[in-house]
Amino acid sequence: MKSQKFHGDQFPSDETSFARFNQNGYLIIRNLCDAFYLQEMIDVVDSSIDPALAPVEYEADVQYPGAPDSRQSPGGDTPRRLLHAIARDAVFRNWAIDERITGHVMNLLRTTHIQVSQNHHNCIMTKFPGYGSETGWHQDIRYWSFDRPELVTTWLALGEESSENGSLTVIPGSHRMDFDRGQFDAALFFRSDVERNVPLMESAQSIELNAGDVIFFHSRLLHSAGQNCTDSVKLSLVFTYHAYSNRPIQGTRSAEHPDIDIRR
Repeated sequence: MKSQKFHGDQFPSDETSFARFNQNGYLIIRNLCDAFYLQEMIDVVDSSIDPALAPVEYEADVQYPGAPDSRQSPGGDTPRRLLHAIARDAVFRNWAIDERITGHVMNLLRTTHIQVSQNHHNCIMTKFPGYGSETGWHQDIRYWSFDRPELVTTWLALGEESSENGSLTVIPGSHRMDFDRGQFDAALFFRSDVERNVPLMESAQSIELNAGDVIFFHSRLLHSAGQNCTDSVKLSLVFTYHAYSNRPIQGTRSAEHPDIDIRR
């Protein structure tokens, strides 16, 4: 394993949280968002799902295991993600720049000057019963283009998340590992048919969250998510941040829309 160190300005921080994040690749902060704020978000999401308010990514679009073949297939028009959350409603933008979330990100990135991406994540994950498909093992950085692979994703649970409704599963410490290209398939998902991948998958941990909990995780952390086997929609608000000094590469999707500046 090769350690991936964050670069950036010195930042007086919670060293215990930083050490845990650096070791495991993720950090959970409980009850970070209050119930009133959560309800505001849920109300906006509810009005954006039925009818679906564009831009929306549908289950048929992602082509994950168990997803419908097309939008015309049963369940094909089931929303998977409500895109462009920051531009969708002020309640989501306000959370993206809220000190409760950005303070932790600054701590983990070791800098007081960060940006939230409008090109990656920036969405409400909507995993429906029945057609909420699985997401295979992957690293978020696989399609992103930055000077350094050092980004932090924040995942706010708008409701309960467990293995029953398709919560995140992570492989602790995988953000510090180097992998060969052959350990991933053509779509850059971690392969279960490669013998040396199996012990890592067996070390996975399921993440259970309550409404208002947030998981912060490294862009190189291997993670997956199962199907929603309950009768309720699972909702999560997801943003990705990077240090200002870690620039998106021009001409790539990572630089398509301007990122939002946050500094302290």
